[in-house]
Amino acid sequence: MSTAVAEVVEKKSEPLFSKKNRKLVSNPLDIDNPITVQVLGICSALAVTTQMKPALVMAIALTVVTASSNVIISIMRNTIPSRIRIIVQLAVVSLWVILVDQLLKAYVYDVWKQLSVFVGLIITNCIVMGRLEAFAMGNKPFPSLLDGLGNGFGYGIILLIVAFFRELFGGGAIFGFKVFEAIGFHYKGNGLMLLPAGACIIVGVIIWVQRTLNGYRETH
Repeated sequence: MSTAVAEVVEKKSEPLFSKKNRKLVSNPLDIDNPITVQVLGICSALAVTTQMKPALVMAIALTVVTASSNVIISIMRNTIPSRIRIIVQLAVVSLWVILVDQLLKAYVYDVWKQLSVFVGLIITNCIVMGRLEAFAMGNKPFPSLLDGLGNGFGYGIILLIVAFFRELFGGGAIFGFKVFEAIGFHYKGNGLMLLPAGACIIVGVIIWVQRTLNGYRETH
């Protein structure tokens, strides 16, 4: 058996959830997080995280769009002319964003109003377009699906952490439940946490903690 044929057989026999595939999901949760490491998707991390509920819905929306778009582009990758690949990618992402937007409008109208234009702006989100260009265009559908899910989960974790602290210390609640009132403590709320500046502070602290835990050092 030739070396080339052996390599093909080895690739075909690779388990679906091999170590390499598992890293596609786990790495974006920490060492390759799209927000804290790649510094992508910062705008929505600042804008939709005043409460946990819209942050959760936004995270789910982006995960669905990223994973679905990755799969479609991966399936089409060998038939897309290189000169129009960005246009095709935008068309696919736009389709999924419209579907997600209409589903949110139909079933969670109050959250849809809170998210305002930010669901529509997923079309231009650097995380989505970045994964299509950097991964889906060069990999098979299943790894592309895992990559989309991993980056969506990594994005969602940061959104939920930021929203947790902003809603708790900004409004004294979690998912609308008045935490401090429930324990008999009168808390007016810190207005700074409801401003974009408060979100910037929390994101900065998350980045600092994450890099400290991972032993990250600046190289010059």
